[in-house]
Amino acid sequence: MAVLARWCVRRRLVVVLIWLAAFAGVTAAAAVAGSAYSNDYEVPGTESGRATQLLEKGFPDLGGDTDTVVWHTASGSGTVRAADVEQTMSSTLDRIADLPGVASVVSPYEGSGSSRISADGRTAYATVTFDKSAEDIGESEARAVVDAAEAARADGLQVELGGSAIALTESSGGHLAEVVGVVVAALVLFLAFGSLAASLLPIATALVSVGTAYAGIVLLGHAMTVADFAPMLGMLIGLGVGIDYALFIVTRHRRGLKRGLSVTEAATNAVTTTGRAVVFAGATVCIALLGMLILRLGFLNGVAIAASLTVVLTVAASVTLLPALLSFIGPRALSRRERRRLAEHGPEPELPTGFAARWSVFVEHHPKALGGAALVVMALLALPTLSLHLGTSDQGNNPRATTTRQAYDLLADGFGPGVNGPLTLVTPVSDAEDKLVLDNLAATLRTTEGVASSSPVTYSADGSTGYLTVVPESSPQSARTSDLVERLRAKVLPRAETGTSLDLQVGGVTASYDDFADVIVGKLPLFVGVVIGLGCLLLLLAFRSIGIPLKAAAMNVAAVASAFGVVVAIFQWGWGSELLGLGSAGPIEPFLPVIMVSVLFGLSMDYQVFLVSRMYEEWLETGDNRRAVRVGLAETSRVINSAAVIMISVFLAFVLSGDRVIAMFGIALAAAVALDAFVLRTLLVPALMHLLGGANWWLPRWLDRRLPRISIEPPECRSAAAQMPGTAEATRASIPDVLDVDVMDVRDVLVKERPQDVRDIPG
Repeated sequence: MAVLARWCVRRRLVVVLIWLAAFAGVTAAAAVAGSAYSNDYEVPGTESGRATQLLEKGFPDLGGDTDTVVWHTASGSGTVRAADVEQTMSSTLDRIADLPGVASVVSPYEGSGSSRISADGRTAYATVTFDKSAEDIGESEARAVVDAAEAARADGLQVELGGSAIALTESSGGHLAEVVGVVVAALVLFLAFGSLAASLLPIATALVSVGTAYAGIVLLGHAMTVADFAPMLGMLIGLGVGIDYALFIVTRHRRGLKRGLSVTEAATNAVTTTGRAVVFAGATVCIALLGMLILRLGFLNGVAIAASLTVVLTVAASVTLLPALLSFIGPRALSRRERRRLAEHGPEPELPTGFAARWSVFVEHHPKALGGAALVVMALLALPTLSLHLGTSDQGNNPRATTTRQAYDLLADGFGPGVNGPLTLVTPVSDAEDKLVLDNLAATLRTTEGVASSSPVTYSADGSTGYLTVVPESSPQSARTSDLVERLRAKVLPRAETGTSLDLQVGGVTASYDDFADVIVGKLPLFVGVVIGLGCLLLLLAFRSIGIPLKAAAMNVAAVASAFGVVVAIFQWGWGSELLGLGSAGPIEPFLPVIMVSVLFGLSMDYQVFLVSRMYEEWLETGDNRRAVRVGLAETSRVINSAAVIMISVFLAFVLSGDRVIAMFGIALAAAVALDAFVLRTLLVPALMHLLGGANWWLPRWLDRRLPRISIEPPECRSAAAQMPGTAEATRASIPDVLDVDVMDVRDVLVKERPQDVRDIPG
């Protein structure tokens, strides 16, 4: 790391130009290639997946995206069958049918379309089928359909549109979320550093790396399945961790300048020490994210690789681009007041003072009470998680002002909520007996609990495949619809198949989402076990302790559970979701637990490593657990809290994105980071470590002899820091001792009992 840091400082212009060239090149390539995202929830081997394959094979013309145009007449304005309304909408539908990309339009005024007019005659809808799937439809094609339909609006005639392609035209928050997050982060950095130049460097580093990653994810979509929210999720994670990583390194660099080091020495020392911790933390984030690959779901593979790419680039920029930029600004990394004090008084150690020092002593005196209070807070926030309902929100959860939400509501009011997400029953057909049974099945389905209506059977051109549509009484995201899917699969359809060669498969929106959720939930224990196990192994190697990894695992589980409690309260129970512009209450996305566990585990490791590494360093020097916890908390809590405020601000800003899924991630991550930093790392963890005493650092001797030795900060850096004139003594003097300990006596004991842990202690 030292060699890399020196090279980046000496070749700072070359480093900056390389990064700018990479950013420009990848962005240009992404602009030329365009995006190719796909929200493919189908899981091979599931029943809904087999239903989709059968439908595509027997009815290839049904492969395009199907959207709806809904119109409604106000009270006193007649019905949709009125001559003027019929003439207006018929001509509108004819214009839509002639638009590029539109394969067909089915009007309620033609053929057997009377079922598309509501019983009260005030609502009607037409289906618009494109010649491509939603992910392949250009926004301009969808916009043309929207413009043509909205032109028919008039007094007393409301026209709205719904569907996946139509959703492409609805404006989001644009880049407002990113701008707000960056501005708030810059403000926090300026308040922390007091230097405009120093506060802008973490922002610049994060923007360059995240921008490059964003364009890289666009290109990645051409090589594998990447969800449309993956770039925004990558940007959310990248900005948060990128600014935080840079903050840690700049803080260490500024500390070196205050101790009298040259700009080159300070930058090199910062990358060699804190930069190693950043690489370690970034590696844990990537390991946690790539753990999603063991689920073997194409949809999540793209998300995992896209997010990992962003983290890798932010880490790379932090240890290469950032030291180059630090050498450019020189001593201006310090504020004017700090530079003036350095010139007048010379180098001085940076001591933990003020609230941080007082808080560390307060926690030491009241570990039981504070630890108990922290546990109560985490438990209360985690309670809503017990009612977690996994499913996928539909356009009924969109903000009320959007045309997709209004179309959804009009259809639900006029035809019942189930019309927004009908189920599809597909089966191979071999003979006339199969067709007879299948034709009679529609009548059976109409009497089934939870079914609103059932369509006649449609057969493929060669008669080898048949399908029928079942409209539930409840909405696509309702638990009642999921119950209906299970009822059809377990009871109704097996009875109908008896004595025939029929093999009925249930597909449709709800069935696909439920199958996807079942697969994820089934593999979730394995995934969580692997991610936590790998993280504990890394902490075991770094801190040579059994207790530290176990506490970290428990803290991570607590943070995830409490964060999910907040998400359930806001998004599933609807507490404030409308006020935040996030639409109505609905289920939690089935992939959220997996991604959340990955991201939160990685982010939690950042704070765990930063906090405990300082405690571990003090423990090796003194052998006093109480002093180690007190000094470690006092010296790191301010930086951890500043980093947490930045990350929370960035995450919450993404609520402005206008995307429900991204807003869900933003609130979940913000809640988890807030609880992790302000409740767990600065309250519960130190309280537990005080209560456990020396047991924190216990490791069986047989295991100690067999484990390889790694160090987050190299021993020579700890020794150099310890030998800085007056630093260790001033630090210990600044935080009052509760228990006097003769350091040399403790060292003598350690030499006898654990010589490997004191090999680098001076004296």
